[in-house]
Amino acid sequence: MNAAADTSSSRARRVFVVSGPSGAGKGTLIRGVMKYFPSLDVAISATTRASRPGEVNGREYWFLTDEEFDAHLAAGDFLEHVDFAGNRYGTLLSEIDRLHETGRHVILELELHGALTVEEGSMASTLVWIESPDFEELERRLRSRASDTSEEIERRMAVAREQVDAKRHFQYVVVNDDQTRAIAELQAIIERELASPLVG
Repeated sequence: MNAAADTSSSRARRVFVVSGPSGAGKGTLIRGVMKYFPSLDVAISATTRASRPGEVNGREYWFLTDEEFDAHLAAGDFLEHVDFAGNRYGTLLSEIDRLHETGRHVILELELHGALTVEEGSMASTLVWIESPDFEELERRLRSRASDTSEEIERRMAVAREQVDAKRHFQYVVVNDDQTRAIAELQAIIERELASPLVG
């Protein structure tokens, strides 16, 4: 790795947006590249969905009630927010500001509509689409997680099929057919962007 690409104090702080269908491996790839970038941190999203076993408020998500989410929405506190699979998700601007103020670059794991909202907004960002090799593999991964009901899996698969053309909105596409290779590809993308002038 070119360490200089990640340590320049003169660089503007970056926002990387990683998106893709549920089960494509977005979170796994993000965790895989974090060790290579000391100044890169994950912004914690807010959600109205119930926490899963082992999840901690303020670590995986900020878990909000519908009333709390509505209050933030009314105050204009979100960079983006979406309804997805019966729940609401959003990125609080205070999370971005907190990380940027400490000299961190930010990486966001977002659903498609949230990612496109960031793209259409005024904040400069780099969008990366993660996809599995095919729908059969995607369904296998969703079922192996054992965190969703069969109905939820079918709904996520239907959404994934609707999103098949979404990658045209993204600067980069990473096919997660091999985890080690895909992590290396995402690492190379981040290195390239950190080493280039910020546009926008």
